[in-house]
Amino acid sequence: MNTTRRTLLAATAAGLAMPGLARAQAGGWRPDRPVTLIVPWAAGGSTDQMARIVAAELEAALGQRFVVVNQPGASGSIGTRNALEAAKDGYTWAAGAAVDVGCYKVLGLLDTMLSDWNLFFAVANVNVLVANPQAGIRDFGAALEAFRTRGASIAVATAGVSSAGHNMMSAIKAATNINYRHATYDGGNPAMIATVSGETPMGCVLLVEAAEMIRARRLIPLAVQAEQSVTLQGVGELPSIKRWLPDVPAPLNYFGIWCPKGVPQNVVDTVSQVWREKIANSQRLKDYAAQRAAVFTPISGQQAHDEAWKMVRQTAWLYFDGGTARVSPDSLGIQRL
Repeated sequence: MNTTRRTLLAATAAGLAMPGLARAQAGGWRPDRPVTLIVPWAAGGSTDQMARIVAAELEAALGQRFVVVNQPGASGSIGTRNALEAAKDGYTWAAGAAVDVGCYKVLGLLDTMLSDWNLFFAVANVNVLVANPQAGIRDFGAALEAFRTRGASIAVATAGVSSAGHNMMSAIKAATNINYRHATYDGGNPAMIATVSGETPMGCVLLVEAAEMIRARRLIPLAVQAEQSVTLQGVGELPSIKRWLPDVPAPLNYFGIWCPKGVPQNVVDTVSQVWREKIANSQRLKDYAAQRAAVFTPISGQQAHDEAWKMVRQTAWLYFDGGTARVSPDSLGIQRL
């Protein structure tokens, strides 16, 4: 075999060994060891579900393992802090709901803002209030009546302070002045299981977390926090909370992955390319969104920041008005909607 032919064969073999997206981008990021993706909530919840699908897609695109590590605690701020404080080399990422990252500083949990991160969103989720079938609560109107008459004796399970479900309950309380007992868990899946088991009569979680138990008739969906009713495969339409409380806000709740600003630009550029070429066409994510009544939203960069900022503004002031904020949103440049 002549030298020229050997050189061509070697180059071809090297090219075939490289993932397509890295090959297409000559100066792109090619991770040479496993990448850690921190999920700051318990396994099985909405963030964990989404992160594991995204990790598999990234592995296929970049030819390197993306290892999902669950680090729950302190409303997701512990795992997020670990990602923020890790070496800024692109090998440590976090996952979750963008509104949490945008409001940690308001709550005094973590000194970070949405603008500190390179954002990559996969889906947007809606919240749902559910009841255990044995609780005798069949619709949202009955839930409101129970809150008004029994108040703080009624426990509602959520994924914890600042979780999506807690935010929905805070919005309901602000609109109605009702009371309830907040039962906190380390993630939406444990909160949902607590409601299914009857440990709590109601739970407020993300619809993606409760969908299977709703389909199995182990939970009764009372209302979703959305502008319109939401269709869940195998169940039908779930009523919007606005049927009872028309002024309750219902911005989209974006979920995805992110790494802190300061990582090498080629890391951000490569993952941005993956987002455009693979995540935006991911059938696995599309199927997941359809099955769980989520919204497929493969956006990144400034567009992701601007979309998530809408819910950050609404939620930050919800915390402030409810007395749970440690820092005024005004002082952080977060204006009321």
